[in-house]
Amino acid sequence: MSDQSTKLQQKNRLQEQAQEQKSQPSFVSEVRKDDAAAEVRAGPLPVQTNIPISRRISFRLVWLLVYLFVLLLPIYWMFNMSLRDNNDIMSRMAFFPDNPVIHNYVEILTDPAWYWGYINSFAYVSINTIICLVVALPAAYAFSRYRFLGDKHLFFWLLTNRMAPAAVFLLPVFQLYSALGLIDTYIAVALAHTLFNVPLAVWILEGFMSGVPREIDETAFIDGYSLPRFFLAVFIPLIRAGVGVTAFFCFMFSWVELLFARTLTVTNAKPIAVVMTRTVSASGLDWGLLAAAGILTIVPGALVIYFVRNYIAKGFALGRV
Repeated sequence: MSDQSTKLQQKNRLQEQAQEQKSQPSFVSEVRKDDAAAEVRAGPLPVQTNIPISRRISFRLVWLLVYLFVLLLPIYWMFNMSLRDNNDIMSRMAFFPDNPVIHNYVEILTDPAWYWGYINSFAYVSINTIICLVVALPAAYAFSRYRFLGDKHLFFWLLTNRMAPAAVFLLPVFQLYSALGLIDTYIAVALAHTLFNVPLAVWILEGFMSGVPREIDETAFIDGYSLPRFFLAVFIPLIRAGVGVTAFFCFMFSWVELLFARTLTVTNAKPIAVVMTRTVSASGLDWGLLAAAGILTIVPGALVIYFVRNYIAKGFALGRV
């Protein structure tokens, strides 16, 4: 009997403890309820992909390699053609030249008609870049720092000149330069290219200048700086990344432009883009010579990109590029 009574007492105690636990929820259950409410308020959790990190990296690497292959294949094919003679190019398709030759490059570097084309191109491209920077820097500063009647309309008008096709301005520019005796000169092509490069330069530089606080201007003027001295000694170094990006775009546009360069030059100032058309003869195109000229035309642009690559990256991040 004593054993049965003790068992009944233990059973009653267990029942009482279970009732107390039901009436008074534990701390763990409260925490779980709070977590569930927070999950409901926060919304559903993002779906986790089952793709491992190594596979995702491999996918990106594959796409990068495909992109580089598509990008570099035309350049490689042109280099391949430049190391072959015309008969070999026309007779078969080869991914690698069996008997590489360099006579195409030798002809370009020794023939005055060819290498003077590169000299002429460098001449008017440099003149154009300098003119664009000299004109665009003060113009962009005015649009960035001052408000005047019709400033937004004038800024939009500058951009419309960049949007218009080059052929629209070709006839009036040709007639004007013929009357002034500027045909077949470096300055003719350089000034014609400013019609499109100056609006682009103003637009890019105005974006960089607007990012410079106006307090710098006010502080410099309080310290006794004149506007020209402040602009040259303080302000331009602050936007040197923008100046580099602007010079790059002006250089590249003038380097590859053909319509004005072909129309406004005859013999003395003929650029390489025009000289390359002289490979056409009665027997057809000299493909190897043309490919070698194309490779040598790419080299200056690649060098410019290499030297201003950091400024271009900043231009994409900070300016209007």
